[in-house]
Amino acid sequence: METSTDEQRALQSYPPGGWAVVDVETTGLGKTDRVVSVGVYRLGPQGDVLDHWYTPVNPERDPGPVWIHGLTSELLEGAPTFAEIADELSVRLAGRVLVAHNALFDWSMISREYARMGGQVPVEQRLCTIVLARDLRLPLANHKLGTLAQHFGVIPRQAHHALDDARVLAEVFRPSLRLAVEAGVPLPLTACVPPTDLGEDEDAGRRSPSGARGLPAARGAAWNSYRPARRRPACPYPNPGRWQPETPLVQGMRVAISGDTATDREVLEDRLTEAGLHVAGSVSSRTSLLVTNEPDSWTTKATRARQVGTPIVDEAAFLQLLRDVAPQVRPAD
Repeated sequence: METSTDEQRALQSYPPGGWAVVDVETTGLGKTDRVVSVGVYRLGPQGDVLDHWYTPVNPERDPGPVWIHGLTSELLEGAPTFAEIADELSVRLAGRVLVAHNALFDWSMISREYARMGGQVPVEQRLCTIVLARDLRLPLANHKLGTLAQHFGVIPRQAHHALDDARVLAEVFRPSLRLAVEAGVPLPLTACVPPTDLGEDEDAGRRSPSGARGLPAARGAAWNSYRPARRRPACPYPNPGRWQPETPLVQGMRVAISGDTATDREVLEDRLTEAGLHVAGSVSSRTSLLVTNEPDSWTTKATRARQVGTPIVDEAAFLQLLRDVAPQVRPAD
């Protein structure tokens, strides 16, 4: 297929080193959790598949949610450690943009493995396909990988297997890349900053029923936990209770945010505060709403929201709701 002059001009602005489409399976979601398998598809700048690679990884600890990734201690016993596969992985990532579905998570898990060895991932930028799908305004019911795959006619063969998830993601990223070129949509490239802390996250010690710790959620150059906490003024309105679908948000509602967001987390929280809403750091029965682009994930907040019945919306829906927050009406004396 011939490429138009406009497309050629657009493609020339894309990273010349190409793309590394990555998926990792892990022992959990916390800062101290480990990688148990890695799948990588290398693509050229225009999305052509060059090769693929997969390896299990011995985490040298309990493998975590075996019922999800299927990798038992017995299967991983003879697998190489991360230190033993790091050189090969570096070759496949070097000079490329890392592409993943909820890229902050995959990047963070990989970069922490390198940091434990005193090394650094040879990647300067990443691209999240959740964010790209939203920027393209694809008609999706949600932004799960399976939903995105169905939209592009890609058939998964083995969900939560790192190589097959990487294959599926590569096959949905390629047409997404072309759509972005044709529509002139800027690619949501994010700078990758190495971790500076290998300690526990904010949910340390509090495990969900799945056994996974929560992952600090942010999008941007670094983890939220590395940014100095900023004291926000107390919300001046009492909590009016849970948000109900098809109704506006009301001042005083307690809103929690979990997972990767296209809007910088601090900016999103600023907008929330300015609208008269309360920024909730955790989820409880008193939380009015949880904002997350991965409602079925097993982070602490998402799991707790499902347990207590807290309503959940994605970022795009929340931004729409933020446009028209209802004032709180105090009862007459």
